Order: sequence, then C-alpha cells, then structure tokens
Amino acid sequence: MASSPDVSSEGNIPENPGSGSPSEAPKTEGGVGERRGRVRARRAAVMAVPATLIAAGLAVLTAQGALGVQFAISGMPFTVTATELNGTGFEQFGALDNMADGSPNAGETGGQVLVVTSAIRNATLTKLCQSVDLGGTNLLIRAGGGKEKVSATDLTTDSTELSGDASFNHIEIGNDASTLDKARVKGPIGVFSQQADTVRIANLRQVNYATTAGVFKLPGLKLGFSSSGC
Repeated sequence: MASSPDVSSEGNIPENPGSGSPSEAPKTEGGVGERRGRVRARRAAVMAVPATLIAAGLAVLTAQGALGVQFAISGMPFTVTATELNGTGFEQFGALDNMADGSPNAGETGGQVLVVTSAIRNATLTKLCQSVDLGGTNLLIRAGGGKEKVSATDLTTDSTELSGDASFNHIEIGNDASTLDKARVKGPIGVFSQQADTVRIANLRQVNYATTAGVFKLPGLKLGFSSSGC
C-alpha cells in the first residue's frame, strides 16, 4: 500500500473537447494525438464514475475534477492483502492517476487510471502481503506476520479494486471531498466522498496503482520472487 495527499472505465466519462475551433486542434497520424487530447480534456470534465467501496452497499461517484498522486505511476498494478487493518482517521474519494509520458503501459487510456483514494491517518496491518506481476514471476513482500504489526502514518492508497469485511465508527457519507478533515488529506471540490473516525477491515484485499505514507514500518520484512502472488 502507498499514500497520496491529496476501473479503468472508458466510455463512462463525458468528453469535453473544449471551445477551440476544429482548425485549432493538432492533427497527427492515425488520430493518436487527437485521442490523447480528448483524454486530457476529461480531467476538467464532469465525471460520473462508479467505484466499489469497502463497505458493502456503499458507492462513490467521482463528480467533478480528480486528484491523483504526486508522482507518475508506472501503470503496473500490485496486489495488497492483510488479515486485518485497523485505522484512525479514514477518508475516501475518487481520483485520477497519471503515468509518465510515453509509458508503454498507457494503452488506450492516454496513461490515466481512475482510482479510489483511501487515506488513513494512523494504520496497523496484520500479515501484510504485497505482490507485483513482472511477467512470469512475482516480486513478493511480506511483513507483520509476528507479534509486531505493520504500522503506517498518513497512509494513502489509490485502488481500482478493494474488498473485505469492514466496519466504521462515526461515518459520514456524501461529504464534499474538499472539506474532509479526518486524515489530513483533502480531495477536489465537487467530488463525492466519505470519512470516519475509525475503520476496521478483516480479510483486506486491494489492487493498487500507488501507495504513499509519512512513516511505514515493516517488521519481519521478507522480499523475494515467487511463481505466485498474494
């Protein structure tokens, strides 16, 4: 997992080609530049992107604007699992991550990935496993399997999939993301969000594109390669 201070859902985002005349639009072979121009224009467009939340029956709609991580993502998703996550100061809202220009993982999205950002001010995780498929082999990280748990402050994850058995204390659903105050992270104005004083997730499983943290402690860290992931 990693944080952002602040699934791929092609066709769900209304296009906004802007106010320029057709003669002003750059022309490139095969329409690639034109397509990427439309993708960039979508960043300022009103979006309606359904995303599965960790609580059964809850849904987030990314309304307007999007806030991604502060670095260019590789575009390679990684899986994170834990038998239990406990956190204080929880926030969640829609976001948009961007790959580096020219990334071979850009595909047809122009290098953009729609994600759900989850921010936790203080978190502990039991039996953390993280894996990334490198094509034929997996880079595998395990930690927190002994008496001491993995701990993190200002933890943020950008996910396209998230599941588990979740419970919240003093949850607020439907906040404007720009007004969040539980995890020291604010999203873009106009974006649907939720926050809670505490969160507990058993049997956590995430597919992430980015993770950041102020402090990330991994007791009993083991890193290696494996034929299977988490």
